[in-house]
This record gives sequence, C-alpha cells and structure tokens, in this order.
Amino acid sequence: MSRYQLILNPLAGKGAAAEAIPEIEAAFRRLGLEYDIALTEHPFHAAELTQNAVEAGCEIVVAVGGDGTANEVLNGIMLARQVGANGVKFGVLPIGRGNDFAFSMGIPTDFEAACQNLAAAEAHPIDAGFIKGGLYPQGRYFCNGVGIGFDAVVGFVAAESRLTGFIAYLVAALKTMFLYFKAPTIEIQLDDETITQPCLMISIMNGRRMGGGFFMAPQSARDDGKFDLCIAAQVGRIRMLDLIGKITKGAQINDPAIKMRRTARITAKAVVGSLPAHADGETICTQGDLLEMSIVPNAIQLICPPQPPALV
Repeated sequence: MSRYQLILNPLAGKGAAAEAIPEIEAAFRRLGLEYDIALTEHPFHAAELTQNAVEAGCEIVVAVGGDGTANEVLNGIMLARQVGANGVKFGVLPIGRGNDFAFSMGIPTDFEAACQNLAAAEAHPIDAGFIKGGLYPQGRYFCNGVGIGFDAVVGFVAAESRLTGFIAYLVAALKTMFLYFKAPTIEIQLDDETITQPCLMISIMNGRRMGGGFFMAPQSARDDGKFDLCIAAQVGRIRMLDLIGKITKGAQINDPAIKMRRTARITAKAVVGSLPAHADGETICTQGDLLEMSIVPNAIQLICPPQPPALV
C-alpha cells in the first residue's frame, strides 16, 4: 500500500476537487510521494474508504476537499481505532468551499504550500468532538465545530447557493436574518454551569472559524481538551447585523449579547422551539430537541504546523 491514501470528494468546492486531480497527481509525483487516490461516491463513503485504508496499514490518510470531507475522514479514523487500528496520520489538502478546519489548524490553504505541508508529514495531536442526537443517536465525530440555531440555518441556505467561499455564507447570513429571527429557548448544561435563555446561536468550537470567515472562537486552542463556545442571545435584526460584523473580525467577545465559555461537555435541550444543527457543515438535525457533545482530547495526529498563526 502507498504511504499516502488520498480520499477525494469530486463534488467539493462545486467540482473544484475533481478538476484539480491532474494538478494533485503532478504535485505528488514532483515531491516523490507514493500515493493512491480514491473518489467518494456517496455520503459517508470517505469514512468507509478511510477505515479500510487504516485497517490495511496506510500511514497517512489525506482528506482532499472541504470541511465535510475532513469530517468523514476523521470519522473513518475513529472507526478504525475502535477495532485496534492506530497510528495513522491525518492530512488535509483543502479544496473546499470554506476550508475552516484547515484554516483553524494552521494548515496552508494555498495549494503548493499545502502539498509541502503533507510532504513534511509533521504531525501534532489535536482534539476532536463527538456529538449525539438528531440523525445520529449513536453519535458522530467532528473536527472543527457544531453550529446550533442561526449559523446552522445559514449553512443550510449556503448549501443551496451557486456562490462559493465566504461570500456564499455572508449572503446566506443576510437571507437567514429574515428566515430565522425567533430564537428558541435552550437549556445549556456545561461542565460547571447551566444557562437557560433564548439563543439566536450556539457555536461549539474545536477550531476558530466557520463559514469561511466567521470567527466564532478566535481564542480557541486545538489541543486544550475544551470546546470554546459562542452563545448569542435573542437580538433584533439591526443588532444581528452588528453581531455579524463583529464575528467576521472575532470582536464579539465583549458584546453584551454574547457569552463566551469553555467546557469539555455540553448538552443543549430545546425548552421552547427546536434545534437546527450542523457539525462541520454536515446536517445533524433540522428540528432537534436534545444534543450532547463531548471533547475527545488528543484524538488524532494531524499533519500541520506546530501552532496555527495568531489572529490579527
């Protein structure tokens, strides 16, 4: 088996990943890297392909795509671990719409730099998240973060857009202001605190950014054994615009409508209304009532720089 198993989602980046295959192959040959490429054909196929590769002894599995592909590869690594297959390194070649996980972990989003990062194969332990509820009563792992409420609906709207990148999420956020303005009342149980309030949005972050440019958790660390939370209270549409602007700069921390917290476990229960939610952009539920999330410390060995760059 080749040292690198590339798991490529041909639909990632609105088809950009499939178009990049010749460039990827040329780069890996130029770098002298042994590789195989497997293309995904259906949802969660990347997890299946990853699990098979890890159990067959592959050293490095690379998610080629966006946050959704990275999410599935992570799940495949964790599934393989359950049957005793350990020691694999996780790589990311970001060719997706948002690439928030790669950005948050300090992985270069420039193609050549990302290939050089993979060739160096320097891995560092990072945390992962685990969520139960909605479509996944048995649970599913996630890399970057979970969004409940407004940002989940933004993701659903952006997925239908022909636009890509940050602009797709920004336009979706503006549309969502008129679709989702009645915040559900949610009971949030943390390690050492319970918060019950109308919540426009709850972001449970292992990374720092969602939606290609929304810094939900600008101070998040990838290996501290804690989620960073951004909890937004019910506000009017004008204040929503203000919050959106602040979050694009990571400047919401001191806003009175925002609570920032750190916790290893969180349970979100709908008291009034329901919980639309996503994990790494993948739908968890559109109208859930109970979600449980926990951190998995040092879950995987990620090929990435020693520390992500500081946010300006």
